[in-house]
Amino acid sequence: MRRSLVLTDETARHPFLASLPPHVRKGTPPVREKRKPWLRLADLRDFLVAYCACFVGVSVFIA
Repeated sequence: MRRSLVLTDETARHPFLASLPPHVRKGTPPVREKRKPWLRLADLRDFLVAYCACFVGVSVFIA
């Protein structure tokens, strides 16, 4: 295993990146992940079920 004389790279700007060897640090360009929708139909259904259950529970308690 070949080790370089200087074990860190000051131009990496982060301690973890500075400790990586140069061939690993080059890597590939980052892949952008596909964004998921903020609110799905299943989320809305779950909210309505919980809301109705609480409303019925409070109504039964008051009655």
